[in-house]
Amino acid sequence: MSHNSFGHLFRVTTWGESHGPAIGGVVDGCPPGLALTEADIQPWLDRRRPGQSKFVTQRQEPDEVRILSGTFEGLTTGTPISLFIENKDQRSKDYGEIKDSFRPGHADLAYHLKYGVRDYRGGGRASARETAMRVAAGAVARRVLGSGVTIRGAMVAMGEDTVDRAAWDWAALEENSFFCPDRAAAARWEERLLALRKSGSSIGAVIEVVAEGVPPGLGAPIYGKLDAEIAAAFMSINAVKGVEIGDGFASATLTGEANADEMRMAPDGTVDFLSNRAGGVLGGISTGQPVVARFAVKPTSSILTPRRAVDRHGQEVELTTKGRHDPCVGIRAVPVGEAMMACVLADALLRHRAQVPDAPTKTRLPRN
Repeated sequence: MSHNSFGHLFRVTTWGESHGPAIGGVVDGCPPGLALTEADIQPWLDRRRPGQSKFVTQRQEPDEVRILSGTFEGLTTGTPISLFIENKDQRSKDYGEIKDSFRPGHADLAYHLKYGVRDYRGGGRASARETAMRVAAGAVARRVLGSGVTIRGAMVAMGEDTVDRAAWDWAALEENSFFCPDRAAAARWEERLLALRKSGSSIGAVIEVVAEGVPPGLGAPIYGKLDAEIAAAFMSINAVKGVEIGDGFASATLTGEANADEMRMAPDGTVDFLSNRAGGVLGGISTGQPVVARFAVKPTSSILTPRRAVDRHGQEVELTTKGRHDPCVGIRAVPVGEAMMACVLADALLRHRAQVPDAPTKTRLPRN
């Protein structure tokens, strides 16, 4: 009942705290014979790494990953893959003033009520520092999925300001600090976030993750639904307060005619969907269309504006949270969302192959 693991056949366990000596993880169930070295994992970690722009926390962590087990001569062996990252830039003194107080919007009070003890330094286990291990595990999951599956995430809203989907360009993600596919929106966000950061405030965001090349058949009816597992994975990310698949809540505003993803036969004998409002999942099972999901990230709770709170002695206090914090935690949540999508899909793929080894890999109808 530790609840530090997720997945079934492809199973990930993480450990460590924000200001401890290191963080780590174990990926179990990875098939043998896949090419894997630290160099395959590091680029994904570099995208999440703190301190890369003025819009994220200035904590300087190189996040250099080490593989301690599970590979031999550059190949996975089928045994547990142990991953390790040293913490190098802890500033625990930043949290000394709030060690006895419960910060509004944080997990401080909930942790104290549950365990009776908590690591107040940067949130301890509740810190987003833990997500570095998810990104490392996601890199392993991408190896399981293979080059035919592409997973990309983008920030599609900052506060109430959303991207123009007509201007969507995946190449734009490499040109700004927000993983934003709309260049005009990225320019607006830069100006706004600079002002918010200067004032010591924060803002929320919406992240969209798209997985293309996903074969049909992943997931299972009722309790093993692919979209349910994606939702659970996204909800486990720090500061996430909502998830939707495909059109999500917008589908409630549609008629049955508008919502239906109609179908026709393609010349190559596969089924051609005319839309993808379902987000690539029907009845909890992938259809072969792109799997599309979004999650909402709340504003960073660590702000300089004094907030009313209480301490562990039952006294009412006012708090300002010092330290190095993301004014929009949604930015670095993009590679984390991609990683969680990869882990869920890798796990679902391994289970699908085990149960239905001869299932089609494309939306081609079986012959009667």
